[in-house]
Amino acid sequence: MCGITGMVHMEQDLRKQETLLRQMQTTLNRRGPDQEGIFLEEHCALAHTRLAVIDVEHGRQPMETTVSGETYTIVYNGELYNTPELRGQLEREGVQFQTHCDTEVILQSYANWGPRCVEQFNGIFAFAIWEHHAQRLFLARDRIGVKPLFYAEIPGGLVFGSEIKALLKHPDVPHEIDKTGISELLLMGPGRTPGYGVFRTVREVKPAHCGYYMQGTLHLHPYWELHAAVHTESFSQTAEHVRELVTDAVRRQLVSDVPIGTFLSGGLDSSLLSSLACRELHSRGEELHTFSVDYRDNDRYFQKSHFQPTSDPTYIRCMERYLGSQHHWTVLDTPALAEALSAAVEARDLPGMVDVDSSLLLFCREIRQEVTVALSGECADELFGGYPWYRDPDVRRVNGFPWAQSTAYRSQFLRPEFAAEIDAQQYVQDAYERTIASAEKLPDDSPLEARMREMMKMNLDWFMQTLLDRKDRMSMYSALEVRVPFCDYRIAEYLYNVPWEYKDWNGYEKGLLRTAMQDALPPEVLWRKKSPYPKTHNPSYLAAVSHMLEEVVRDPQSPVLQLVRKDMLGHLLESEESVQWYGQLMTRPQIMAYFVQMNDWMLRYQVKIV
Repeated sequence: MCGITGMVHMEQDLRKQETLLRQMQTTLNRRGPDQEGIFLEEHCALAHTRLAVIDVEHGRQPMETTVSGETYTIVYNGELYNTPELRGQLEREGVQFQTHCDTEVILQSYANWGPRCVEQFNGIFAFAIWEHHAQRLFLARDRIGVKPLFYAEIPGGLVFGSEIKALLKHPDVPHEIDKTGISELLLMGPGRTPGYGVFRTVREVKPAHCGYYMQGTLHLHPYWELHAAVHTESFSQTAEHVRELVTDAVRRQLVSDVPIGTFLSGGLDSSLLSSLACRELHSRGEELHTFSVDYRDNDRYFQKSHFQPTSDPTYIRCMERYLGSQHHWTVLDTPALAEALSAAVEARDLPGMVDVDSSLLLFCREIRQEVTVALSGECADELFGGYPWYRDPDVRRVNGFPWAQSTAYRSQFLRPEFAAEIDAQQYVQDAYERTIASAEKLPDDSPLEARMREMMKMNLDWFMQTLLDRKDRMSMYSALEVRVPFCDYRIAEYLYNVPWEYKDWNGYEKGLLRTAMQDALPPEVLWRKKSPYPKTHNPSYLAAVSHMLEEVVRDPQSPVLQLVRKDMLGHLLESEESVQWYGQLMTRPQIMAYFVQMNDWMLRYQVKIV
């Protein structure tokens, strides 16, 4: 796990720009504090910061190899989970390896098999490979989009990096937003349209895309997508298939030369991963470390809701007893949570999921004191259909993104000059229609099955990307590598074609997953109703963010007032109206915090509106 950055400029000697390259590299030091390296050639410069996890001694980057007269240099961020199989295949073809790390496997795969090697990879990755003689740069990102890769085309060249902050160090990448960027912030945020980086010239390599920058032109194309196919297995066969896939994904992702643990919320997904990890580590004679977060006085202020019917600690303690793990609690209080909103902006380079981000950032900082790698349960709900918008027929039929039904409310915050230029409803509707049109279907799909394919595509392309952004940036801010076994592309491929009747077996959310793994959990956790990521219920948080927003509104120099109507921020402070801004976790306190973050972001990055 690492940070990568670099640039290609066909008209300049980049060896003269080593200082600039090192400045870009420095922005990513948090992602990789263990080692760093650079590569400089006439037209290409690459930089790397490393968090050493596999083959700590020999896995330094940039890494280079020469095959059939061509020399290749790689910078790589990620983890390859089928390294042994690919390494064996390459060795049978005559490749001799110098290290045990997956970086060399990716490099040799590309050097020997070409760009289609990415179709062989099972992992989370973003990497760049420079071909010295061909003078071209190859970029690739993993299928699901777990690892980030941003880029900007500049006059005569290209700049790329793991995080936007690395690109912004380059003088040819302007700190500007235009009408599209404003739409992304106010209408889509904290989500982003796939491929967009909000800043005017910043883009992101989309998940499952790769391609070349050569002779001043960038060509990216998809190398994987979900295909519709007839599902022929019975429910029992399907459950067994799911069991094998999930178990194998966890087993593969426990490979590490450094300490490893799991997030444990007491919900189905994290508890299941913890149970499978505990079994695997126990077979090796190792002990599992588990980690949970809670908030001061949450037991006092918790109020159950449709989205959050039960609190977590009771179930966490149940799992702690069941696993016999070495368990660690982190308890967060309001002052730290509010203060960390600014650090969360620095980590994400954008306004984000506010306290949902800042709490995770603080939690990961504590986890990093004990382990370097942790497994987390993200993305099971997107794939197995666990969210309310999958299961509630009325919500399911809604025309639009089910987690973002607040466009009319959001658009009221736009200053009049921007509201006149931006058709808010159309901007969001166009994005929605593009997404559902890209969901491949079968002619014989029932209306329900066709809609479920659309729902899964929406969740994979949008909601899940927001959560993966959050997990990567908040964890790597403290150099904690977080792996997400449910994001194994084989699980996504398989579940795209599993009928809804199976996923919702016996009318129970994620009934298929629960049935498939029923011997891995105590019954009270196995059948616990879904509860989202834990957030604070302490009224002191509302008081804290209200005070922070009041300070923003009082200051006429607050940059967010260039975008947002001051009177609407005042209304937000005074009214008790609670609108769901983005899913069930962002309501009135989080909306306030979002504008606080937006103001902090504009100050921090000196954002200009064009």
